[in-house]
Amino acid sequence: MELVSDYKVNLPEFEGPLDLLLYLIRKNDLEIYDIPISFITQEYLKYLEAMKELNIDLAGEFLAMAAELMLIKSRMLLPSTETEEQEEGQDPRAELARRLLEYQRFKMAGAKLNGRWVLGRDVFVRPAPKQAEVDEKDIPLQGEVFQLMNAFSDVLKRIPKEMYHEVTADRMSITDRIYQLIELLKEKTTLRLVELLPDPLTRYDVVITFIALLEMARLKMIRVHQEDRFGSLFVTKAMEILEGEASWNLEN
Repeated sequence: MELVSDYKVNLPEFEGPLDLLLYLIRKNDLEIYDIPISFITQEYLKYLEAMKELNIDLAGEFLAMAAELMLIKSRMLLPSTETEEQEEGQDPRAELARRLLEYQRFKMAGAKLNGRWVLGRDVFVRPAPKQAEVDEKDIPLQGEVFQLMNAFSDVLKRIPKEMYHEVTADRMSITDRIYQLIELLKEKTTLRLVELLPDPLTRYDVVITFIALLEMARLKMIRVHQEDRFGSLFVTKAMEILEGEASWNLEN
């Protein structure tokens, strides 16, 4: 019996296949114009497998990108004569690189426009409480949805196989799990991801916590960040958590 079949995450609401490729390129310090296609395809497929483990509903565009990467990989493996290379004059990865760069520019422009809207909005609100100064070297690096997904996928791998289908009488809803996380973050503003997981763990605990954190990130309630590339993931309260905040609309 699958405990989490009622909960599906539609990842494109948060990120898409080009976001995943850009994340993998940044994570591995790769050049967009010189993508090691075999390596990036292997990494991409690993993340698709992780999405399945976390009950993420894979949209067709993610699978289409996987097929495109396999096609590029096959073209690069095919032997070609010098004449053919001169006639074609095109790297099979060129079109993908162009799309990635264009998408990256649109993302950056969108972030700037969104920042302007927030700046205009914040002119009329009550000033935020003054925060204590923090040494710049102690500020963790900003994280991403895929970092969160990768961390939870690793946690799932550590759960004994026999616990994957454990049946419990009462199953917690996403909303209930969000309120539990809110209570934890009231006590301590920043927590390591592992501190948010119950002990002992079940597959259901992992997936429901993952979905709850994604929803909280979407509602701007938290930030997910990392000390360094291979460091621990942290969850930080991004706004003052008030009891019964209507604007969160957690029931929807």
